Amino acid sequence: MKKILLPFIKYCKPLYRFYYYIGTGFLNFLKLFVKTEGKLILFNSYGGKKFDDSPRAIYQAMIQSPDFAGYDFVWAFMEPEQFDIPVGRKIKADTFGYFLTALKARCWVTNSSLERGLGFTGKHTFFLNTWHGTPIKKMGRDIKAGNQSFVSKNTWNMDVMTAQSRYEAETFAHAFSLPEDVCQVCGLARNDVLAEADAAIQKQYRRELGIDEEKKVILYAPTFREYQKNENMQCILQLPVDFGVWKEKLGDTYIVLLRAHYEAVQNMDLEQYKGFVVDVSVHLSLNTLMIASDILISDYSSIIFDYAILNRPILCFAYDYDKYEESRGMYFDIRKWLPGGTITQKALLELIAGLENEAAYRQAVEKTTAFRNSFVEVYGTATENALELIKRGMESKQI
Repeated sequence: MKKILLPFIKYCKPLYRFYYYIGTGFLNFLKLFVKTEGKLILFNSYGGKKFDDSPRAIYQAMIQSPDFAGYDFVWAFMEPEQFDIPVGRKIKADTFGYFLTALKARCWVTNSSLERGLGFTGKHTFFLNTWHGTPIKKMGRDIKAGNQSFVSKNTWNMDVMTAQSRYEAETFAHAFSLPEDVCQVCGLARNDVLAEADAAIQKQYRRELGIDEEKKVILYAPTFREYQKNENMQCILQLPVDFGVWKEKLGDTYIVLLRAHYEAVQNMDLEQYKGFVVDVSVHLSLNTLMIASDILISDYSSIIFDYAILNRPILCFAYDYDKYEESRGMYFDIRKWLPGGTITQKALLELIAGLENEAAYRQAVEKTTAFRNSFVEVYGTATENALELIKRGMESKQI
């Protein structure tokens, strides 16, 4: 019932306004009577759907750090029984206990919205938001009028939002109406492992994924489309490709890892492509998939910024660019930066095959390097930087 109800609350404006004002008012009244717990740190990832991304990287560093010895680490999950955490405890998101814990917490660490579409923080809470990627599609107040994306009424109460570049910091500050000093160019903690990846780690991850060592690996990771929804108002992935043709053209050389966006309902039947296409949409670690692969194919997803750290070919398959631009809007034209663009499936397959040529491969990597130099300025030290920001931030908000 909850999975069906939530999309209607998000996308039905009158219902969402009722939820926002009643919930926000109640929690801000309740916090007047709630005492802050000085060593309670609350984490969530993608609203409680996952145990990954930058919040997990920060958490893993904290539990090893003497600076955070004795802290109460709490992870909020939609389905706590699905996850195991080595240190700390779990709570169920969107319950009264969840909101009470949030009000008590000394620190919040999230990559999306810990406030669940409402507007509140604890009296002495330091709020670190790592977000979940560098923006290419319009966000927040920049989203075009009439777009079907969820737009929160929350005024974004974070104390720090981490960014990988000045471009990212400036974009976030405008999109979420944030003071300039809130957006800190310190890197994304989740990407430190990408900066450290080498050939040995790549081989290890391929073995773990059961990939034939003789094959090359394509990671295909399209973003979601707000205009592709089912009857329950849930986004779905409508694949624009024929994997039968891909298998015919590439099957002797490549394996495809298909990673659907977490917003998209999984409705794919890939049984007939078994051994060539592997659905890794629910795989816990996107970093593992990126490191294991040789080529990324994507469109308007923030994965392109992260993958650029690996300095491997990135192909742009923006087959519906005009429609996406009209519906959502984008900050820049990705087609000008990477090989591909608004091309057909046939042209995409020819691009992939062309990478077997050493000169073409080198040119593709050079484009990735230029893209990375422009949009990813800090990587490799982000987790250390985040812990320092949290320590200073909690000290600045004395109880």
